[in-house]
This record gives sequence, C-alpha cells and structure tokens, in this order.
Amino acid sequence: MSDTLSPIDTAKFVAAKRAVGFVEDGMKLGLGTGSTAAWMVRLLAERVRNEGLRITGVPTSTRTAELARQQGLRVMSLDEAKWLDLTIDGADEFDVELNLIKGGGGALLQEKIVATASDQMIVISDVSKQVDTLGAFPLPVEVIPFGWQTTKALVEETLVSMDVLGQHSTLRMNGDTPYFTDEGNHIIDLHLQRIGNARQLALILNQIPGVVENGLFIDICDVVVIGHGDGRVETHDINSGETTEDLVQFADSENIFADID
Repeated sequence: MSDTLSPIDTAKFVAAKRAVGFVEDGMKLGLGTGSTAAWMVRLLAERVRNEGLRITGVPTSTRTAELARQQGLRVMSLDEAKWLDLTIDGADEFDVELNLIKGGGGALLQEKIVATASDQMIVISDVSKQVDTLGAFPLPVEVIPFGWQTTKALVEETLVSMDVLGQHSTLRMNGDTPYFTDEGNHIIDLHLQRIGNARQLALILNQIPGVVENGLFIDICDVVVIGHGDGRVETHDINSGETTEDLVQFADSENIFADID
C-alpha cells in the first residue's frame, strides 16, 4: 500500500499514525489543521471505528471540523470542552528545543489557543521541517483588517532592532483578494530567513497594536513525531529527553485511503 504514496506523504502518514497511538479512551483532543493533521484525523477516526474509542475532538479550523464530522468523529467547541488532554497538530518548522513556526495553513490563532489549553501537545511532521534555527519558513502574524497597512509598517520597523536576517513582509493573499482567517483577520508573512531569539520576537510582536497573535509556538510542544519516507518514525520527548525510533506498518490502515484523492 505504501507504493501508492509519495515519500513525503508516506512520512506524513506514518508520523500521524504513530501520534494517534498516544490517544486513550475518554480523551478530549485538540485536532490540528493542515495536510499532516488531515492524516491524523482520518487515522483517529479509524481507531474509533475499529476499537470503539470514546473521544471528543476540538478542531482548530472550520476545515478540520468539517473533515472530523465527515469521518464520524464527535466534535465540540473549546468552550464546551474547557480543557483538553492532548492536542495533535503539524508544524511548518521546529528546532531542537521543539519551538515551532505554525500558521502556514492560516489557523495559527485557534491552533495556539487549543494547544495551550491542553495537558500535552504532540507535533507530527516530516523530517524536512526540522531546522537548526527557525526562520526559513515565513513567520505568520495575524492582524486585524482595520489599519493593517499601519500594523505592517510597525512590524517592519520593529524588526530592524530584532535578531533576524530579513525584514520584508507581505500580506497573505487568496487569489486577488486578501486572505481572511476563520476569525476574519488578515495574515502578514514575515520573511526573516533566520530568527536569532524566537522567544523575544514572539513577545515583542504581540505588543504591537493591531497584532492579534504570531506563529511562534514557544514552550508549548512536548513531543515531536518525525516521519520518514521509508516508514520509519522518530519520537522526541522534550520533557524526558528520550528519543525512540520504530517502523510503522501500513496494512491495517488501507481502508482510510478509499476517500483520498
């Protein structure tokens, strides 16, 4: 079955499958957004069908909510759930300390709220997202539409004194019109190339009027599961300092590919 997937999709699949193994009966789960998280939702639904798990999902975007419902998962809002046992989500970049850049899919605000309302966050990724220093991936910053050009100028002015290589920023577009998040906000992508002090940058960006949240996730992720194109999976636990490696089997998950284009 793995022959039907590209190496990158194989990596995403095995990472998601390994992460879903952390889910226990009765859990309330944060469901991430993005291509790797979509694998996770399908694999989670497979476990629910096959094992009768009783779980509740809190989606981090409207598209994740739609997929979860399509897969037969029970979903509720974070206000209803109040607190979560575990969030499983992807990342655009992560470093050795498991600090992340997220928001490439446009859901960074809900993703950060859900992740910080969880006892544990597991990130699922392929090995290409692992970096020595964050910043190669553009850093998303969610801003309110009112005065967004002023906010963008203030952000760029602030970057001059930050430990970054680049200071260029762009408004994220959806075709010919600005992109809107689920909360009705815009996203400004910062092309920084390298972020020398991610913790400092995250704090300062959020002090700028008009900025709602930024895509730096600092001290939020507990475990990262890294998939490889040959089916291997590495699991890094930042709290215990342990790293394990195993091989994920495909055979028992072939049925989830029936609805994959």
